Amino acid sequence: MANDTLVRELALRMGDNTLILGQRVSAWCGHAPVLEEDIALANVALDFIGQTRLWLGLAADLGVEDDADALAFLRDARAFKNCLLVEQPNGDFAHTLMRQFLFDAWHLPMLAALKQSSDRRVAEIAEKSAKEAAYHLERSEDYVVRLGDGSDESHARMQAALDTLYPFAGELTTPDANDEAFAEAGLAPELSVIGDIYQATLTRVLNEATLSPTTTVVRKGGKQGLHSEDFGFILADMQWLQRAYPGATW
Repeated sequence: MANDTLVRELALRMGDNTLILGQRVSAWCGHAPVLEEDIALANVALDFIGQTRLWLGLAADLGVEDDADALAFLRDARAFKNCLLVEQPNGDFAHTLMRQFLFDAWHLPMLAALKQSSDRRVAEIAEKSAKEAAYHLERSEDYVVRLGDGSDESHARMQAALDTLYPFAGELTTPDANDEAFAEAGLAPELSVIGDIYQATLTRVLNEATLSPTTTVVRKGGKQGLHSEDFGFILADMQWLQRAYPGATW
């Protein structure tokens, strides 16, 4: 079994990704283009928050925090380990869908691999989360193809979203020292393996959607706690109640 320090770091990375993307997606509640999408996006956000409770609950068990809530609401920005992609602004509906697809296409194979983790706790969380991730990818992939290969307007919006967000996708499969340690301990897969699956999915779907990446630049730093300016606004929205009224409960 991998040591608990590595398990905690992995749990923070996975949990922070779903926490921040869940927070972003939840902002569409009451604002989506049609009622069906309003409900669908709210359900996706709830899936992510449910997964977050599992990952951050594990991290809290291995740290000094009381529970997952303390990790979500009481950490400063530099302590969050999510990738930069998930904190990017919602933008229009095209940006939200493209961000979702770029994350989902990585998230599903990552969870599938984590089901074989050397740590039983990690494997169990991945097993519970993978079914939801499969639905998320199916849904976002379908939308990217339909809108990318749709009208001139929808194609232009989806291409603009891809141009903006694609540079952030590379961080998901670019390993750092911790990623290498996870793989060496059998805790998580080699990111190069996930990267091959990820690129195959992106190539297949974007080709079908008649969309093309326009850059190979990789924007990274989130896993080391180096976040974008937008991240501060997310935390302000998410944490203000606990910051203003410490220990507040319903």
